[in-house]
Amino acid sequence: MCRVSGVSFVSASDFRQIAIRAESGKAERLFRAAVSAFCSLTRPSRREIAQLEDLTLPLFANVSVESRRYVAAALSECEYAPAALVRRLCEEPVDVAAPLLIRSCALSDIDLIALIGRHGLPHARAIARRKDLNPTIAQLIRALEKPTLVSVRQPEAIAKTAPESAEIVAPSPDSQQVPGAAAENARRRLRSLMRADAESGGATVNPFAGAETYVKLRETALTGNAAFFQTALADALEIDFSTARALTANQNYASLLAALRALDFGEERAFLITAAVYPTEFPHPQAIRIFLDRYRLLHRDAALDRLRGWKAEILSKAIRNAGPISANADIRKADSDNAAARPKARHV
Repeated sequence: MCRVSGVSFVSASDFRQIAIRAESGKAERLFRAAVSAFCSLTRPSRREIAQLEDLTLPLFANVSVESRRYVAAALSECEYAPAALVRRLCEEPVDVAAPLLIRSCALSDIDLIALIGRHGLPHARAIARRKDLNPTIAQLIRALEKPTLVSVRQPEAIAKTAPESAEIVAPSPDSQQVPGAAAENARRRLRSLMRADAESGGATVNPFAGAETYVKLRETALTGNAAFFQTALADALEIDFSTARALTANQNYASLLAALRALDFGEERAFLITAAVYPTEFPHPQAIRIFLDRYRLLHRDAALDRLRGWKAEILSKAIRNAGPISANADIRKADSDNAAARPKARHV
């Protein structure tokens, strides 16, 4: 550790030593110490950010509410706070998450929309205190605060126009004349699309994420046709086609790795699929070892956070476009280069 102009800096080696020196049963102290050491870094590297996530997320369930509150307050002032840890803290009750909801720059507009969809008014009120809040988000919060300003359709009309599981309310001629109706309808669409994730608490991705999903992803990956695999990936993650395509369009497999980890695949299955999609990334055994190390170190909570972010981004775009949204709509659109090979769109 060195001191420059009265400010302490913790080196990467010092930061790592915190975990090495920790004894069994010291999760509480380690959790606080790791975050405190990280916050003293003026400009942490990506590796140091990843190290903090790898260290703290597995400890999360074993630390007290008071420690979570302490860490949330500390990270709320941190310019380079680890996004996965911040998002995990924001899933806590508002008395813990409030400092991050109000101040953290690690939360994007997409993150804020997703948090409102999952936690409702308590989190929304804290988010409303953020400076320079996106007008779309402010509109959603106002709709939550004053839902009585919005006209409610009769149950018979709802039953005729929408499935029982949906909360989507199409605007009627009367509702468009009522102040706040558009905001409330946007909020209903938000909650409908985020329902599955909110009810599961992030524990699962979808009920079919098992052997059948793996076989489908494996077989489509082995065809060598990108559109086939991207369609299967969109189905497995319950995202749109364009997002699935973006996950596999990168030069590296980092996004695909997170997607497969969110599906909770074993490392052998994840490697086979990744190698089929990115065959040039594994020219020698060392490259395979690096992949396996990265996959083992990627905590599933962090991967699920990434998946929630992708879903929230889809929702955010739909709200900005002000088009009709359906919880079960297939809004995939294939790339023109793959149009000839793309299978016909399916509606679920």
